[in-house]
Amino acid sequence: MAGRAEPPDGGWGWMVVLSAFFQSALVFGVLRSFGVFFVEFVSAFEEQAARVSWIASIGIAVQQFGSPIGSVLSTNFGPRPVVMTGGILAALGMLLASFATSLTHLYLSIGLLSGSGWALTFTPTLACLSRYFSRRRSLAMGLALTGVGLSSFAFAPLFQWLLDHFAWRGALLLVSALSCHLVACGALLRPLSLTEDTAVGGPRAQLTSLLHHGPFLRYTVALTLINTGYFIPYVHLVAHLQDLGWDPLPAAFLLSVAAISDLIGRVASGWLGDAVPGPVARLLMLWTTLTGVSLALFPVAQAPTALVVLAVAYGFTSGALTPVAFSVLPELVGTARIYCGLGLVQMIESIGGLLGAPLSGYLRDVTGNYTASFVVAGAFLLVGSGVLITLPHFFSCFSAPTSRPQELVIEVLDTKVSLHKEEGLEEE
Repeated sequence: MAGRAEPPDGGWGWMVVLSAFFQSALVFGVLRSFGVFFVEFVSAFEEQAARVSWIASIGIAVQQFGSPIGSVLSTNFGPRPVVMTGGILAALGMLLASFATSLTHLYLSIGLLSGSGWALTFTPTLACLSRYFSRRRSLAMGLALTGVGLSSFAFAPLFQWLLDHFAWRGALLLVSALSCHLVACGALLRPLSLTEDTAVGGPRAQLTSLLHHGPFLRYTVALTLINTGYFIPYVHLVAHLQDLGWDPLPAAFLLSVAAISDLIGRVASGWLGDAVPGPVARLLMLWTTLTGVSLALFPVAQAPTALVVLAVAYGFTSGALTPVAFSVLPELVGTARIYCGLGLVQMIESIGGLLGAPLSGYLRDVTGNYTASFVVAGAFLLVGSGVLITLPHFFSCFSAPTSRPQELVIEVLDTKVSLHKEEGLEEE
């Protein structure tokens, strides 16, 4: 395939957006709605909330920690076979989980096996999408990631209905069948060759330059903090509402309300990220701050109306931060390094995904309610938003949207370390 001078900003890229839409729905839509299973697992295995929380946390952590593997495989073999293989693993994990007789089985099947499948699907798909778009990257990301909001709206009550009619084992069998569609998502991906790909060296050279790039490292720390508190409502909100006396179905429906707001937030944020002058990181900081505040206010709300308002606010702001979070990274590292950069970010931020839900469950077991859980989760996001302020050009007043972000990488990543490393690789 002949190398293009810059991303086409369309063409087959819209099919990649379609693939990413369904892929995000079948990965994070399932993860976000998994709180519906939480109460069932606590009852079925007679375990504490903290131990059951590890199921989703291990899945999120494996998905993120294994992302560099998906990135390296995609660099060598292209994203299509990698994502298709990931879809098979994700479905197989859910299938085996339906036969579980202990939490350990769920840790291995959902957490490890399905998590590995998600690692091979999510990062390669978004990295492939980032290479197809430049000027309209935030919008493309927003449209692709609306799959999470739509599926969360549909899956939370659907999973509760499946639990009511087929119990948790039958429900997991049907979730496995849904996950098989990830294979079709992978078949839609077509690799794109860009002219700057040869200038950045192999994975080792890219990794060296990224590890010596201060803004990239600070951005990774910020996302790790954000990730620690981000998923807490999707794991524990249903249980929190049941503690307040809500029935399971209305509690699951409130997640759907948040999902609708999430969907609107993603599209609005994607459009704003391309239309509003100034660095995209500034929008990311705004949405992160508002998400942290809404999380911290959940324990304060007791009336149904107040809880619905907070769910709408949390859904909109948490959805809005996602597309701009993925749009900031290509501006920092360039499209040629996006596979390596996104994989490394996902791996490091897995620390937050691994610890967030169990910490929340532990605080619930210690205090007897979810007040401390939601306040601590909000605090993590607020600290992460503070780190974002340190990114380059954050306070620039009239910075136009970057149409060719791959040019920035020459300025910020062409260090002596990476140059020497690439020269060494060429001599080999």
